[in-house]
Amino acid sequence: MKTEQEMILKQAQGGFAPAVTPPAASTMQTDHQGIHTGETTIPSQGDDLPAYIAKPADHPGPLPVILVVQEIFGVHEHIQDLCRRLAKQGYLAIAPELYFRQGDARDYSEISDLLQNLVSKVPDKQVLADLDHAAHWATRHGGDANKLAITGFCWGGRITWLYAAHNPQLKAAVAWYGKLVGEKTLNSPKHPVDIATHLSAPVLGLYGGQDGSIPLETVESMRQAIRAANADAEIVVYPEAGHAFHADYRPSYHSEASADGWQRMLSWFIQHGVVGVK
Repeated sequence: MKTEQEMILKQAQGGFAPAVTPPAASTMQTDHQGIHTGETTIPSQGDDLPAYIAKPADHPGPLPVILVVQEIFGVHEHIQDLCRRLAKQGYLAIAPELYFRQGDARDYSEISDLLQNLVSKVPDKQVLADLDHAAHWATRHGGDANKLAITGFCWGGRITWLYAAHNPQLKAAVAWYGKLVGEKTLNSPKHPVDIATHLSAPVLGLYGGQDGSIPLETVESMRQAIRAANADAEIVVYPEAGHAFHADYRPSYHSEASADGWQRMLSWFIQHGVVGVK
């Protein structure tokens, strides 16, 4: 007889990106009790931007808005589950599919192919504009324009830093293990270390000390850039955690760092006036 966890994992299996299946036994699955969830499309730059929405049920609003920025794997089951977790905390969480114009992460079974043939082709400028449209849509559909925050993971962690220097209406940002430096290209002309002087929202960065893809010297470079800019930002490093330590569906998951980071994120939002409704 299958355990409840095994049944949950089987139900979620089809929702994960092929490049990261099967999901690990530690995968969390958040129920829909007390929240509304669904998919929608948002007018953005002449296209219909797909997005996943989760928000508290039976609340008149307006609700504080959290933009949730995907990993390289798109808005798959894990990102949707994070939206549900935020909805349970009293937020309207919205996760737009930020490279739908260039392709679908579900078409790739290898991470290297996904990075080379899809992710690298997505312009930062396009992403930031789509996030603007997602935020505007949210505030017209039950969200509070004065309580806007953002969080992102891996690829989305880097985007979170950039967005904190892009949208002056943003109240708070939390970046999970997003790259801070990198090669400059036409699609990615600047990286977080380049925009520290332009941060207009307070940013919390969460990083793993064992992250081979984000060396600690680059984290220190960002710290120095923040200090030099006198920016309202803080970086926390978990010495024993690696990359994607919050990704409970992957072997990289580090439960202690993940739990602490989640609580720090919620506290950061509250500290900066983006408080979930109860």
